[in-house]
Amino acid sequence: MNIARIETFLVPPRWLFVRVETDDGVVGWGEPIVEGRAEAVAAVVETLAERLIGADASRIEDHWQVMTKGGFYRGGPVLSSAVAGIDQALWDVKGKSLGVPVHELLGGAVRDKVRVYTWIGGDTVEALAEDALRAKANGFDAAKCNAAAQLGHIESPAAVHRIVDQFTELRAAVGDDFDIAIDFHGRFSTAMARRVLPLLEPVLPLFVEEVVLPEFSRDLAAVAAGTSIPIATGERLYSRWDYRDVLPAGIAVAQPDLSHAGGISEVRRIAAMAEAYDVALAPHCPLGPIALASSLQVDFATPNFLIQEQSLGIHYNKDNDLLDYLVDPSVFAFDEGYVARPTKPGLGIEVDEAAVRKAAESPHRWRNQVWRLEDGTFAEW
Repeated sequence: MNIARIETFLVPPRWLFVRVETDDGVVGWGEPIVEGRAEAVAAVVETLAERLIGADASRIEDHWQVMTKGGFYRGGPVLSSAVAGIDQALWDVKGKSLGVPVHELLGGAVRDKVRVYTWIGGDTVEALAEDALRAKANGFDAAKCNAAAQLGHIESPAAVHRIVDQFTELRAAVGDDFDIAIDFHGRFSTAMARRVLPLLEPVLPLFVEEVVLPEFSRDLAAVAAGTSIPIATGERLYSRWDYRDVLPAGIAVAQPDLSHAGGISEVRRIAAMAEAYDVALAPHCPLGPIALASSLQVDFATPNFLIQEQSLGIHYNKDNDLLDYLVDPSVFAFDEGYVARPTKPGLGIEVDEAAVRKAAESPHRWRNQVWRLEDGTFAEW
C-alpha cells in the first residue's frame, strides 16, 4: 500500500484540504492549514510529497519523523501544519485499510460521547446574551466568546470595567448551569491579564484562553498564580517541545490544534504529556470537517480530554460551513451538547470529493484583519 498521489484543495471559507491516494485505491483526507497562509502551506505539502510518493503509506510514524526532522531547518506553523494534514490523511488511510476508526488504533475509546462547545458573539451585552441563550435552547451547555477587541498595553479603569461587567451580565443571563469560556486571543499584555483575571473570578469561567501571546509563555506561571480561573493555551504551540515549558507553569487546559501541531500523531503525545501535569486536553478547532473529525478521534481515545471546540455557525464561515463538504453530515449531529462516537473506518467521515473539487475551482484568499489603536499603532487581532 504505497502512496501514489497527493493533492491539495483551497476551499471556502478559509480551509485547505489534502487528499492522499494509495496505489490500491484507498483515499485519505487531511486538513493542513494556517489561516491566512494557506498558499504557503500548500507549497510545503507539495515539497513534502516529493519524498512520500512511492513510500509505504502505513509507516505513519516514520513519515512523521522524516517530515519534521528531515530538513536542516525545522519547526514553525507552516511546516507543522503541512505535516499535520498529511498525518491526518495517513491515519485516515490506515483506518480505512484496516476497517476500523482511528481511535481504535490509538488504544480504543475511553468514552461514549464527546462534549462540544459553540461560539457566541455580539456587539452588545444584550446581543451576546441573546446568542448564548439561543445556544442553550439548541442543547449546548457551553460556549466561548472573545473577551475584548483592540486593547492597549495597560487600559483605563473604564475599559477594564466594561470587560468585567459584560461577563457579569452574561453569567446572570445564562445561569450557573451553562459554561462560559473566554478567549483573550493574545490581546492582553501580561500586566492587563493579571489585573483583569481576578476581577472575572466571580463569573467562574470554564477557562480563559490565550491570556498572553505565545512568545510570553514563560510569564504564564505568574498569571496562573494570580487567579483561580483555569488557564488554557496552546493553539499557537506546534509541538511537544513547545509545550514543555507551559505545562509546568500551572495551566489547566492544553489546546493543541490538530491542523497546526503535527496532526494526530503529535497531539496524541501532547495529550499524554499534559496528563502527567494534571492538565486537560481541549483541542483548538475553529476549522473544517476534517480537522474536527481528526480532533474527535483523539478525544475519544484520550483520558484527560475536557471539551471540543467546533466551528458550526462561527462568524468566519461565510457562504460555506462545517457540514458543506460531507456526504453524510449527520456524523456531526450535536445532541444536547455532545457528539456520538464515530464508528466508520478512518476519520469516520466521507468527504464529498465532487463538492471539494468544484469549490477549489474558486480558491479563497482569506486574510485576517489588521487592527490599529487610536494612535495608529498595531494592535493584536
